[in-house]
Amino acid sequence: MAKKKKNIELYAPTTWKKAFQRDWQLYLLILIPLILVIVFNYAAYPGMRMIFYDYKPAKGYDGSEFVGLETIKKVFKDNDFFLALKNSIKYNLLDLALGFPMPIILALILNELRFPRFKKVTQTILYLPHFLSWVIIGSLAYQLFRPSTGIVNIVLKNFGLIKDGIPFLTEPGHWMVTYLLIAVWQGMGWGTIIYLAAITSISGELYEAAMIDGANRWQRIWHITLPGIKSTAVTMLIMNLGRIMGSNFERLESFGNSGVKSEQYQLAIYIYEKGLAGNNFSRATMVGVFQSLVGLLLVIVADKVAKKLGEDGLL
Repeated sequence: MAKKKKNIELYAPTTWKKAFQRDWQLYLLILIPLILVIVFNYAAYPGMRMIFYDYKPAKGYDGSEFVGLETIKKVFKDNDFFLALKNSIKYNLLDLALGFPMPIILALILNELRFPRFKKVTQTILYLPHFLSWVIIGSLAYQLFRPSTGIVNIVLKNFGLIKDGIPFLTEPGHWMVTYLLIAVWQGMGWGTIIYLAAITSISGELYEAAMIDGANRWQRIWHITLPGIKSTAVTMLIMNLGRIMGSNFERLESFGNSGVKSEQYQLAIYIYEKGLAGNNFSRATMVGVFQSLVGLLLVIVADKVAKKLGEDGLL
């Protein structure tokens, strides 16, 4: 009878009180990031009404003039906004086209390495750029790619591949290619972590069966590994589509100069120059909300398309 009672208690639903008494340390730990998310994300929502005011921090909302939709109209009549919008979309799409497949390719290569020590060293070296700030990366890039004294141009000249130094970071066309490739180099190592984790979840029995059937390495990758990480890739693609309207101010400033301003000018620069630096917080808020809404819309559309194609989606 006692054993039966014990089994009933074991399968009885756990109450909040019992769960908290048993795992109060875990609840306390999760409370800290939860508070940070609430404070820095949800608590900021009431501040979006700043869009409808000519907001002055010293006067607050009560002392600032209510202007209705005037800020929105000014932004959408501003040619600089559309230049920043065009550049942001162009460079983010190029970032996605170049940067999205690279972590997948790199994860497939690393997964096929058979020497464990070399594999670990390679992974560590590839992850390190992710932890460097864009200021450091930009400084290194300017030292390496200088037209006359940069080591890259010196090596190319010594091998007879070029006669004059290539303006990698001072001419718009070359700047665009260099800017994009450096971003791929900086992020591809870190992105492989998710795909390598997804690959480890694939059953080894599938590979063994394929090898018995005579499948070579490329066939195993194509028919087992890639289908096994497809859902992960779709999820990451949907999340990346939500960042199409975004831009990284630190990255842009680190590679910025007067010769490439027409290409460098993106929404992050616009928000800083026309909003924060110009003491126009209403405009900065409006552009930030616009970026978020478009990003949300893209995520929802991409999720619905993924579900129609038979994937699980994100939402």
